[in-house]
Parts: sequence; C-alpha cells; structure tokens
Amino acid sequence: EENGHQNKRLKSDADEEDAEDQNKRSPKRKIVLLMAYSGKGYHGMQRNVGSSQFKTIEDDLVSALVQSGCIPENHGEDMKKMSFQRCARTDKGVSAAGQIVSLKVRLIDDILEKINNHLPSHIRILGLKRVTGGFNSKNKCDARTYSYMLPTFAFAHKDHDVQEEVYRLDKETLDKVNKLLACYKGTHNFHNFTSQKGPRDPSAKRYIMEMYCGEPFVRENIEFAVIKVKGQSFMMHQIRKMIGLVIAIVKGYAAESIMECSWGEEKVDVPKAPGLGLVLERVHFEKYNRRFGNDGLHEPLEWTEEEEKIAVFKEQYIYPTIINTEKEEKSMINWLNTLPIHDFNSSAVGMQVNHKTSK
Repeated sequence: EENGHQNKRLKSDADEEDAEDQNKRSPKRKIVLLMAYSGKGYHGMQRNVGSSQFKTIEDDLVSALVQSGCIPENHGEDMKKMSFQRCARTDKGVSAAGQIVSLKVRLIDDILEKINNHLPSHIRILGLKRVTGGFNSKNKCDARTYSYMLPTFAFAHKDHDVQEEVYRLDKETLDKVNKLLACYKGTHNFHNFTSQKGPRDPSAKRYIMEMYCGEPFVRENIEFAVIKVKGQSFMMHQIRKMIGLVIAIVKGYAAESIMECSWGEEKVDVPKAPGLGLVLERVHFEKYNRRFGNDGLHEPLEWTEEEEKIAVFKEQYIYPTIINTEKEEKSMINWLNTLPIHDFNSSAVGMQVNHKTSK
C-alpha cells in the first residue's frame, strides 16, 4: 500500500513538473487577437459571468482559450487574471469583422489553429500580435469604424407605395442621405441617441470623424447599401439611432431641423434602427502605432496581411446572415412600420417657439 501511495505521489509530482516545464517554455505574454464573428443568436460580445442563459461571444472565446491550453481554467472564471479587455462591446446580434481583444496568454505552438479548432465556424481568430505589457485594447483605441448594411427601400418616401424587391435608390435620394449623414461630423451632444445619458452629462459629447453611405448593390433581388461611420467612441444604441433619425427624415416623417434640435437639451424622440445590419469593421490605434509600432520590438497594430481573410469571412458569414435574416424576419420592414408611432414634432416645434421668443 505504501508503495502504491508513493508511486501515485511520484507520478503526480512528475505531472506537476511537466506542467511547470511547459509553463516555463511558454511564459505568459501580452498579445492582441484580431477577431471576426457573426453576432446572430448572441447577447453581444461581453461575457456575463454567472448568467448562462444569455450566451455571448466571449463565452465561446474563453472556453476555446482554456481548451486549447493558452490560459489556465481559473483565468476563464476570473478574466482579470489574464488582463482581458475587449476593444468594443458590441450589442446583441451585432457582428464584427475586426474586433480586437488584449490579454495575457501562453504562446503555445500553432496557437491560432488550436484556438480556432475549439470555436464554432462563425467565430474566427484571424490574427495575433505581441503588444507592450501595459497595453489595454479599450483605452489605447483612438477610433472605431462601424458599417451598417440596410435594404435601400428603407429610404423610400412614406407616400410612395413601395415593392421591396423592385425598389432601387435614385441618385437624388442617395445625395440627400449623404448630406444628412455628413451633418453628424464633428463633436455633438448625443444624449438623445442613447438611453444612458442626461443632456448635461459631459460624456454624451462624442466626436464623429466621417459618416457616409456607399453605392447600392443588389443581393438576392434586394438592393442594399452600406453606411460607414468612424468615431472616437460610441454609446449604446448611438449608431442605430443616428441612422434611424436619417431614415425618418428621408422618408418624410420628420423635418430636417430635428437633427439640430436633437443635439440641444430638449428630449427628442429618436427612433432606433434594427441591430441586424450593424458590423464593427475595424478599430484604430494610431497613437500607439506612432509610439511603439516601429520601436524594433513591437509591430504596428495594422492588419493589411489579414485583409483578405477578413473579406472572405464577411462574404461567408456576415453578409449572408444579414441578407437571409432580413428576408426571413423582415426586421427592417417591421421597424419601418413603427415610424408613424414616433412623435417627431412636439419637442422640435417647442424648441422653435422658445427660440423665437428668446429672440
């Protein structure tokens, strides 16, 4: 019996030594992972530890990191232990083509292949780079670019009887859309574009660098267009509300003057476009790249070599999901039917009256 115990003890000691050797061979390093995912069926990116009924992208990612041997199991339970930080918290149903997460992992051989082997096909790690020890993907990010893919019949005027599959966007309407989207550029108070901020909250002021709608294209008999927006950072639902308001104006439900009013202190009823078409395209680290990108130790956080993989992933998983879900669930059509319920006049008219009185 004593010998049996001794043998077991020796074996467990040897196993521990093997694990320690393995850890010494692959010490923990701070890295960033470039992620792409289709968000359908997920309650956003960020993990809610202890809430298994709402599945998130990070649940699947952490599970794959543990199973592939990059992180010990207890780091999966307490993500602070691996200094985990995501660059953007995408909402429920929102996809990403260029999400970045930073964390400490063991740099095992064939790391990307091993992580991807434990992920579903609609979540992929497309790239990995070493970063400085104090790097935090959220704090070091200067800007984020999102796209929003929508069927162009969303811009058809409310007084026109529209056949969804036949509708094609004319140049005049596209120009009007782009003129309105360009109004968002610069710094504005976006408290009306989220449910979380009051009119005097300084963090409701956000800086938008560019926003425009590209040329339309036809997929599966329906014409779509993609709106791109680049900003420093965005609040919950902000982009969907920015697009929702432009659609309401172009369709003739709201006056153009409402946009200016929405940046004032008055409460304005801003409709929120469906989440389906929203995609986190890429995140920008211009300051970090200038400082560390060419220091001889670190690479700039740019992903030119991965561009092709990103494009293939979008064509395979993101665009078909948006198109097929739109056709099956008609999320845009159903949402457009709710626009007449919104009251676009009360606060806007009130403000104009107040403005005249004060003059």
